[in-house]
Amino acid sequence: MKFIYLSIFLTSNAFAATPPRNETTVPLGEAGVKNLGIETIAAEESTFEQNISVLGEIDHTCESHSVLSSRIPGKIIQVGIHKGEFVKKGDVLLRIESRQPGDPPPIIDLKAPADGLVIKSVGHLGAPVEPESTLMEIMDISSVWVIARVPQHHAAILNENLTAIIRIPSVGDKIHKTKFLRLGTETTNSSTVDAIFEIQNPDYKIRPGMRAELSLITSKRENVFSIPRAALLGDRANRFVFIKDYELENTFVRTPVVVGEISDERVEIISGLFPGDEVVIKGAYSLAFAGKGNVSLKEALDAAHGHPHNEDGTEMTAEEIAASNSVQDHGHDHRSSDSIVMFLSIISGVLLLLLIASVFLRKPQNGNAA
Repeated sequence: MKFIYLSIFLTSNAFAATPPRNETTVPLGEAGVKNLGIETIAAEESTFEQNISVLGEIDHTCESHSVLSSRIPGKIIQVGIHKGEFVKKGDVLLRIESRQPGDPPPIIDLKAPADGLVIKSVGHLGAPVEPESTLMEIMDISSVWVIARVPQHHAAILNENLTAIIRIPSVGDKIHKTKFLRLGTETTNSSTVDAIFEIQNPDYKIRPGMRAELSLITSKRENVFSIPRAALLGDRANRFVFIKDYELENTFVRTPVVVGEISDERVEIISGLFPGDEVVIKGAYSLAFAGKGNVSLKEALDAAHGHPHNEDGTEMTAEEIAASNSVQDHGHDHRSSDSIVMFLSIISGVLLLLLIASVFLRKPQNGNAA
């Protein structure tokens, strides 16, 4: 019996704690949805990856650097390529007129030693050339290194199986996924270590010195019920999301949730949602401040169900419907009756005052009676 009473008590408390529907529902209408830019996605099971976010910088690989020089002295008589241009191995970059005697003097073609981007050039028309001089520097950036600054207390995760998801904001939202390559040769400061990752750069848009954002995947679980992190609102003690209403168009419901692990991308849902719930992932923050929306919940429910509802979203009972109809049918008569009563009251008051005045005016004086 104690268990039954306890169950009834908990159930009643749960229902009592459930707020009225109009306090958790935001009906917007089609224009409101467009203005807030609402976007939704279905809650589902997916691969859940726990990760650590770090920053890094793009650098060239060790073997990418090459230089152009001449074995004989002379002067430059033709420049075919300039700084900032891409070259292929074997392309003629400069033509040198030798100082060796001859009529005409010997001409030597200086060719690109490798594919790449010309990052430095001192080869100008007519400039003297000496064998010890570097005329051009070429860098192959078809693949580049990403140097991640990893906090030393996370250095234990750096192993050959570690995967990184890398974004370079300067070139867009493209994601690069790659494995840990090696540690740097030295620490940059007392709190971080350099971790090197390599990514491909076939369109040469990524350049050394650009900032990189890395997400280092430390663990992975399959078939975890989760939602995008952008959908989660509230503080740690009061987590909630907005989901699309099951029956009303352009209407969203504030729904409390219990969460598990939270990563940079997704949030594990322990309870509060069901698979297939359409969760708001864009515009959710605005919905939290939209109040009760710009459409009447009562009117939306009346139209959807074909029978009347209360302002809080509950269905009206037969007695409530009858009372509402009675008020609507007799509202005009009641107002008319009230006006008539007030008019008669004023007339009665005036007549009473006149009667009292007439009595005093007709009262005989003592002198006249003698």
